[in-house]
Amino acid sequence: MTELWSSGSLDSSHSMDKSITLPPDEIFRNLENAKRFAIDIGGSLTKLAYYSTVQHKVAKVRSFDHTAKTEGDPLYEISMQEEVSARLHFIKFENAYIETCLDFIKDHLVNTDTKVIKATGGGAHKFKDLIEKKLKLRVDKEDEMTCLIKGCNFVLRNITHEAFVYAKHADSEFRFQNTHPDIFPYLLINIGSGVSIFKVESEDTFERVGGSSIGGGTFWGLGALLTKTKRFDELLQLASKGQHTNVDMLVKDIYGGSYGSLGLTGDLIASSFGKSATPDKEFSKEDMAKSLLHMISNDIGQLACLYARLHNLTRVYFGGFFIRGHPVTMHTITYSINFFTKGEVQALFLRHEGYLGTIGAFLKGAEEDNPNQYSWGENYAGSSGLMSTSPDLNPMQRARSGTFDMLEMDRLERQLVNLPLLQDPSSYIPDTVDLSEDALAREYWLYCFEEALDGVVKRAVASQPDLPEAAERAEKFRHKYQHKLQTLRHQPFAYGSLTVRSLLDTREHCLNEFNFPDPYSKIKQGENDLALKYFQKAVKSLGELSWEQRQFALVRGLLAGNVFDWGAKAVSDVLESDPEFGFEHAKLQLEERPWLVDAYDQWLKRLKGPPHKCALFFVDNSGIDIILGVFPFVRELLCRGTEVVLASNSSPALNDVTNSELQILTERIAAMDLVIQSAVKEDRLTLVQSGSSSPCLDLSRLDKVLAGVVRERHVDLVIIEGMGRAIHTNYYAILSCESLKMAVIKNSWLADRLGGKLFSVVFKYEVPPAEYNIAL
Repeated sequence: MTELWSSGSLDSSHSMDKSITLPPDEIFRNLENAKRFAIDIGGSLTKLAYYSTVQHKVAKVRSFDHTAKTEGDPLYEISMQEEVSARLHFIKFENAYIETCLDFIKDHLVNTDTKVIKATGGGAHKFKDLIEKKLKLRVDKEDEMTCLIKGCNFVLRNITHEAFVYAKHADSEFRFQNTHPDIFPYLLINIGSGVSIFKVESEDTFERVGGSSIGGGTFWGLGALLTKTKRFDELLQLASKGQHTNVDMLVKDIYGGSYGSLGLTGDLIASSFGKSATPDKEFSKEDMAKSLLHMISNDIGQLACLYARLHNLTRVYFGGFFIRGHPVTMHTITYSINFFTKGEVQALFLRHEGYLGTIGAFLKGAEEDNPNQYSWGENYAGSSGLMSTSPDLNPMQRARSGTFDMLEMDRLERQLVNLPLLQDPSSYIPDTVDLSEDALAREYWLYCFEEALDGVVKRAVASQPDLPEAAERAEKFRHKYQHKLQTLRHQPFAYGSLTVRSLLDTREHCLNEFNFPDPYSKIKQGENDLALKYFQKAVKSLGELSWEQRQFALVRGLLAGNVFDWGAKAVSDVLESDPEFGFEHAKLQLEERPWLVDAYDQWLKRLKGPPHKCALFFVDNSGIDIILGVFPFVRELLCRGTEVVLASNSSPALNDVTNSELQILTERIAAMDLVIQSAVKEDRLTLVQSGSSSPCLDLSRLDKVLAGVVRERHVDLVIIEGMGRAIHTNYYAILSCESLKMAVIKNSWLADRLGGKLFSVVFKYEVPPAEYNIAL
């Protein structure tokens, strides 16, 4: 098995150095707990899917009995418990390795009770006997095209930034598309040996509306005859180096220039291979391969455009082995689509198009579990990432296929949906800056996350003082996350658009991978206990102010509380070096008005009007932020007659408060304050999970229960707090109701970029245009 594992992946044509070679147990992860299998065998590649259960640690908090609580006892206890969750694994490798891989799988199957493996693809029949012999599983063949469509629907619905436009000469060659809330209808152009064109109208409604015998097999077959090159990828490599104009006859070759009256430019191909009839002239393999690629791509592109127009569809996805992430193929198809539709239709490609068949086959086998009732999320820790096959890149960074070699997806506990108050869900972009397109910002933030790594490792170990192996696991986390950062430096498009949010989420995924579910748990616990001691004093001080003074003090207090963010190095350095740094110190750090973004006067004017019906508040940090900043602000809203919904993270991230922690804090504050107490009893103050486990916020992936509460309560004010939720994400989000976005800039570089300085304030109050201010 050494040859297989020493190649660096399951694809022998990858050129990767030994430092990133993966052992088999890191490729076939969690195989011992595999419950269900599916396989898609094509002409050259095998794609394997299996469902497994993963045991991991979770941090649980439990409230103490307050009647028996003595001075100095913590508010709640933290315990690490084992939980089991579901994960999907997808692996791609060359057919040449199928027997070796099946042997490894057979040797490591321990807890499976499955008797069947779902199979699709042209090779399913060829390898049927081998699979049944090796794995002792019955091969159950599924319709290839049905699997393809099911797989496509699944990735479009569940994977952020699945679809992309390819722009060869742009700063960022991959331009990722937002996940549309309604993925239907669309056209899928599957380019295998031939071409099949599908119109997909719903999960189970699709039809093959056309096709062509001129496809990938044509390119491969004719290419082999013309160049004597038998391997598909070598043909594409030849094409990438060729000049088609040496073989193709152009408009200017016939007319001496452009044909203006017909709108034909001189560089347009008038006749593919038109110059090859020239006597006594030799043509290079590279030029012939390039001409052939253009001829077939242009034909497919024109066909796709005609069917898109015929069925009035603007979303056209391309897949199949002819694509496989090759830049030269994607570029020629993109050019063809743009030419024939005059830019009205975009050619869309998929990050995981190589896995569509095996995902569909798996879903067919898992129908009894109804996997579509759940939301799924890409696990960045276990997925290898999209790789460019551009010949200009360092060979060590190049991969034969642009799709994943490994893809892992976790089943989420809660179903995720759009916030109903998004003005236009189809145009919503969570992230403020795409680091893929901003080289300066990309380099800064990658450096920032690398610099912060020592501190994260230290916190991870400190969070588990009773576990001696924690230090070893923390070093494994460091190595893995460092490798991810290096990958993203060379391939910023590996997991879709590179953003601060994706860097944070990748870190959280890696921490969880090595059983560090909540590195800041003890810090949060200590800060919550301390802040609670000052809550009544803070409320009393606010009550002594005039109404107008109190409104400003509440906003200033909320902003000061938001300073306490362990995710910001400028703050964590202060908190570690000066344990006495507190609420009043933070107020002094804030810039004086006018703030960097200052809509406070408009907010004050609004407060003099009628109260809001219900406010949805996305909260941020534990401790001083939530207790001395958010709760007094919420208390004032309740006194005005406004109902409040507090939305907090479902799972830990940095020192952000989680829903389970917030439940305990609210119970404790209610015991001290009659306003909060009565609001909880009368259901005017509600706590709901956001569905997120990130320091940032994607309003298109929120807990379905939260969306229901928003509708039921007729929310007319959304408050988003913190740098992660209101600056790195959602700064430009447009809602159909009033919104407040508040944050303190705790990063000098970002503050400078925004035209401010460290601890500058963003206070953004927005009112939607009248036509969008509609009742839910």
